[in-house]
Amino acid sequence: MGGGGDFVGAEAAKRAELYEGRITGYFILACVVGSLGGSLFGYDLGLSSGVTAMDDFLKEFFPTVYRRKQAHRHETDYCKYDNQVLTLFTSSLYFAALVSTFGASLVTRKYGRRTSIMSGAVSFFLGSAINAGAVNIFMLIAGRILLGFGIGFGNQAVPLYLSEIAPPRIRGAVNQLFQLTTVSGILVADVINYFTEKLHPWGWRLSLGLAVVPAILMFVGGAFLPETPNSLVEQGKLEEARRILEKVRGTHRVDAEFEDLKEASDAARAVKHPFRNLLKPRNRPQLIIGALAIPAFQQLSGMNSILFYAPEIFQSLGMGSGAALYSNIMSGSMLVIGALVSIAVADRLGRRFLFIEAGTQMIASMIVVAVILALKIGNGETISRGLAATLVIAICAFVVSYGWSWGPLGWLVPSEIFPLETRSAGQSIVVCVNMFFTAAIAQCFLATLCHMKWGVFILFAGLIVIMSLFIILLLPETKQVPIEEMSQLWQKHWYWKHIVSKDPDRTAQSQQRGKRAVAGEA
Repeated sequence: MGGGGDFVGAEAAKRAELYEGRITGYFILACVVGSLGGSLFGYDLGLSSGVTAMDDFLKEFFPTVYRRKQAHRHETDYCKYDNQVLTLFTSSLYFAALVSTFGASLVTRKYGRRTSIMSGAVSFFLGSAINAGAVNIFMLIAGRILLGFGIGFGNQAVPLYLSEIAPPRIRGAVNQLFQLTTVSGILVADVINYFTEKLHPWGWRLSLGLAVVPAILMFVGGAFLPETPNSLVEQGKLEEARRILEKVRGTHRVDAEFEDLKEASDAARAVKHPFRNLLKPRNRPQLIIGALAIPAFQQLSGMNSILFYAPEIFQSLGMGSGAALYSNIMSGSMLVIGALVSIAVADRLGRRFLFIEAGTQMIASMIVVAVILALKIGNGETISRGLAATLVIAICAFVVSYGWSWGPLGWLVPSEIFPLETRSAGQSIVVCVNMFFTAAIAQCFLATLCHMKWGVFILFAGLIVIMSLFIILLLPETKQVPIEEMSQLWQKHWYWKHIVSKDPDRTAQSQQRGKRAVAGEA
């Protein structure tokens, strides 16, 4: 092999075909532990929505909300839960996750993905313990902030970890384990809330305290995890990186993949300021698509607000507390089904197909929900059985299509399009933007629902139209493209090629590589 060459093109492409390896037990362990990070995030998403609907919890911490809820027990009222401190209980976690992501980026880059995953587990353990024992709002919010730190570290490191440890041909499926465990976490939380709601007056403490279980598993598992070869190469531990690559791939013939790793890492090491580097023209498509648009759109689809507040939405529609948690279990199951569909087809049908199909389905569902609510609700009427069923079906159709599109792909696509030199920084911005929009929407949704009433669902439908157009016009298909070769996609794209070609560094790099290749052959 020549000493470099203009590899981004021909050489690397040839090399990717030489990658060898089978699925080893070691690799499976790495996937299982890595994905526990997702289950923590999911458990928490499902948990907060159920706990904030429990009467015992409201009585203890939010008596005014509890009284308002009792006064409107059987009516449909959009404003039942509009309380900024109650929403702060949910969103403080996301604000903390947002802040901690930057610290996590440094740890992930300097000390490895595994250290970040373990730090996240410790923080999560402490937060759950404080929450379960909380006696006042201050303790509740402090616990939530620690949970947020845990999630910031986990969400920064886990998708990277899974992307890097997976063989390219199944990278999509492996990376989506993160989404699958997230949605399984949501479902588990929904089921637990359904039962703990019946344990008066301390059921909610059990719900909050059980989050220590995945945290302990993640920490113990993390102790046995291998660090990713990419990360070891980045830290200059080449022999160890090679040993782990052989172990994870189950073969000694890893030359091609190892060469690619070293090369990508040399390029990455030359970058002193990864965040500043993201602003260069050659990284513009990744910055706009991966770091800004997709994570923001993932939240603006309105999915998380439906998840957070599903019990509250169903209760506002006049279903009782138990019925609301029960319908939550249904929407949680839809997410799991969606994630399984996505794992099965994302590497075959491609990312674009799933985004576009789901967009259509989501827009239709939102319009159905809006129409039913507009005709029926807000006059204090209770809603008929048939209409309530239609609403639940529409919400399920929305949730399942999100579950095979924006849910998993919102994490997968960003994690696969960044080059190694900016990957850790890029992933931080992804988590940051995601958490910022999650927190902002969590903080505003109930108030918006109270003022805009059914119009909020039309607003989401409009946003999904914009998101789908963005995907159709600007995202090239990334299925089965090795991470090291993503840069070619932008050079061929009708729009991005004009921007990427303006980068002075790129032309210089190509010339240098050309010289190196000639030297290598000589």
